[in-house]
Amino acid sequence: MATLSAPTQDLARIHELVSDLFRYPQTPEEWEPYRLSEAQVAFYHENGYLAGVPLLDERQIEVLRSELAQLIQPNHPGSEYWYEYHSNESSNPDSVLFHALGAWRITPGFHDVLWNPAFVMAASQLLGNAPVRFWHDQLFCKPAKHVGVVSWHQDYSYWTRTRPMAHLTCWTGLDDADTHNGCLYYVPGSHRWGLLNKPELAGDMNGIMNFLSEEQKRQFQPIPIELKRGHAAFHHPLMVHGSYENRSDRPRRAFVLNVFRDGTLSDSHDVLLTGVPPIPKGASMQGDFFPLLFA
Repeated sequence: MATLSAPTQDLARIHELVSDLFRYPQTPEEWEPYRLSEAQVAFYHENGYLAGVPLLDERQIEVLRSELAQLIQPNHPGSEYWYEYHSNESSNPDSVLFHALGAWRITPGFHDVLWNPAFVMAASQLLGNAPVRFWHDQLFCKPAKHVGVVSWHQDYSYWTRTRPMAHLTCWTGLDDADTHNGCLYYVPGSHRWGLLNKPELAGDMNGIMNFLSEEQKRQFQPIPIELKRGHAAFHHPLMVHGSYENRSDRPRRAFVLNVFRDGTLSDSHDVLLTGVPPIPKGASMQGDFFPLLFA
C-alpha cells in the first residue's frame, strides 16, 4: 500500500474535486440519475430518515479504505488539520471506537466525497431543494471483536451553536453493516420529540433514557439499519440514533457527512470547530471551512 504523502496544503482551501474519484455533472440531464424519488423524500419527512441510498462503487470504496488505513496511524502526514482525533472515543480500552473530524482536509478521497453528485443531490432534496453547505465530516471505526458503542443521541444536541435547525446527516459504510458488527439504529419518528439533553457519545448506551418522557419511552422502538458497503442512510438532526458493539470478526468502518441549508447562521461568538476562525453570532455560515457544495 502506498504511504500517505504530506499534503502540500490544507485541502479545505479547495472547493472542487481534486481527484478522478467522481465526476461532477454539468447539465440538468446529467444530474437526473442521482435524483431521489418523491416517495423517498416523503419517507424521510415522515420517519426522520432514509436508508439504502447507493453513493459509492467498489473502486471508490477501496480508495477510501486505503486512505482510512493510513489516517488511523498515529502522527501521519497532515495530522495537524484534524478538528478532533480520538484513537478511542471511549474511556474503556476494551471498547474501542475510533472517531475523528476533518479527514476532508487531508486526503483527496475524503475531500472529494463532499462533492459526490449522488450525495449532494440527495442532500439538497431532503433539505427542501435548497443550496447545501458543508458543516463537518466524521470517521467512525469499530474494530472486530470490540464492544465500543455510539450512545443514543441527537446530532443537533451537539450543534446548537448554529441556527436555524436546518441540518442533515449522511452515514456511509465502507463495510457491510449489520446487527453483528454494530450497524446504525434509528428510532423512527423521534425527530418530532424536540431537542433532548445530550449524553456522552461513547458512554452509557442508554444514558438518553434519563431525558425521555414516559410517552417517549413507550415510543422508543429502535430498528436496525443494515446496509451494504457504499450505501448511505440520511437522517434528520433530531433523529435519535446510536449503534451497539461490534461482536463480529469483521471491522465496521464508516464516514459521516454533515451539511446544512445555505443561509444557516452562527449562534455563537466562540470557535465552532477547533482551529477554524470564529464566525460572529448572527453571521452566515460560509467561507473556506463551510463551502457551498450544491447550488
